[in-house]
Amino acid sequence: MQKMITLTNTRYRLGYHVSAPAGWINDPNGFCYFKGYYHIFYQYHPYSADWGPMHWGHARSKDLVHWESLPLALAPDTKADEDGCFSGSAIVKDDTLYLIYTGHHYYGDGDPDHFWQNQNLAYSQDGITFTKYAQNPIIAHEPADNTHHFRDPKVFEKDGSYYMVLGSQAKDGAGRAIMYRSSDLKNWEYLGPFAKAKEDEGYMWECPDFFNLAGKDILLLSPQGIKPQKEKYLNLFQTGYFVGDYELATNTFTHGAFTEIDLGHDFYASQTTLTPDGRRVVLGWMDMWESDFPEKADGWAGALTLPRELKLKGVRLYMSPIKELEKLRTAKLATFTETLTEEKLLCTNEKQVELMLDLKDTTDFSFSLRDQVGNEQLTLDFDRDTYKFTLTKGEQRFATIAPTNSVNLRIFVDTSSLEIFINDGEAVFTERFYLESAPTLWLKAKKATYQAEIYRLEAQAIEF
Repeated sequence: MQKMITLTNTRYRLGYHVSAPAGWINDPNGFCYFKGYYHIFYQYHPYSADWGPMHWGHARSKDLVHWESLPLALAPDTKADEDGCFSGSAIVKDDTLYLIYTGHHYYGDGDPDHFWQNQNLAYSQDGITFTKYAQNPIIAHEPADNTHHFRDPKVFEKDGSYYMVLGSQAKDGAGRAIMYRSSDLKNWEYLGPFAKAKEDEGYMWECPDFFNLAGKDILLLSPQGIKPQKEKYLNLFQTGYFVGDYELATNTFTHGAFTEIDLGHDFYASQTTLTPDGRRVVLGWMDMWESDFPEKADGWAGALTLPRELKLKGVRLYMSPIKELEKLRTAKLATFTETLTEEKLLCTNEKQVELMLDLKDTTDFSFSLRDQVGNEQLTLDFDRDTYKFTLTKGEQRFATIAPTNSVNLRIFVDTSSLEIFINDGEAVFTERFYLESAPTLWLKAKKATYQAEIYRLEAQAIEF
């Protein structure tokens, strides 16, 4: 029997972000609310800090802020999922929590792209111990008009029927989203594709999520294969959305252009849930494929983002920190109201901190995160003439906001992560960084009237 990996060093360990006790994690899965708890599952390899045969790790929370790590929910231990329990979702039916996930299978010839995939079901009455459906798989193979890329089911209920959206690849090599329907979560009818990539929209669409917000239908997904276009699509893979209108009778989705939802280096494979009070909340994997992952040397790799509320304004999704995150605040460290004409050290010697900045009638300005001797790890520069933000961490990333006389930044720093929300989530950057001591936070401007509030945040919000 394999032995689970353990931590060897906590220098980069996060204080208030979901991660595994040790080992590798990627996509968030099964985000839901069940019997008084929010549950989040994640793709997990518990035996090393590298990607490997996928399991489902598991954590739960009463408030989306303080998380309790739970035992493994799924392991690849049946014929239906022998080479991995890949990503999927959760839904509550008849007081039972159901997990719907992709079973991964290799043909055994050593070619990592020579595989096939199916869809499977597991269930639980207590939300902790899961039983796999005896008749798995519930969908045995991809439809005839599909390649072998056929994964990441997101299930939802509408008018007494259940619908499953799957990420897939058409026979012609284009990414697409396909739809199934069921009355019982076990027997599924293929309805066909309802959205498909144009030439420059990717060869595979992963982790689709489909929901209604403010009267519009939104397809949130992670395309692979979009080519960089000047200041857009600069990560290896993207996460973004289409806004439009879905017609169930014809299974058609009329939508606008693809828009990235997070402009940072480290955001992928998002998944949403609907809270009991009606908010649409999203989590993402706070990393990106082919990153360096310095924490691997310490026995772990990967984390999830903070929970964020989605709001639709026009045809744009805004993504802002959920209100519950104020519970993380343990002390107010500083308050500033002043006019800045040079450079100011805002915070030092704090590994977990929230910074709220409001700048009015400002010229260009720059926020930077540095080490204790002043070496910049990343910078965020604002150009007042173009309303463009440029984030530099090795390679640059970009965001342009609507013209405005004021800019607000809400910044969450954890031991090795930084999440920046601009103008209530109009633009967002998610970043990982790696320092063994606390960073220093700086603001620089030729002239800026600003207010700032800085809070120390709880350093042990995750219970392992």
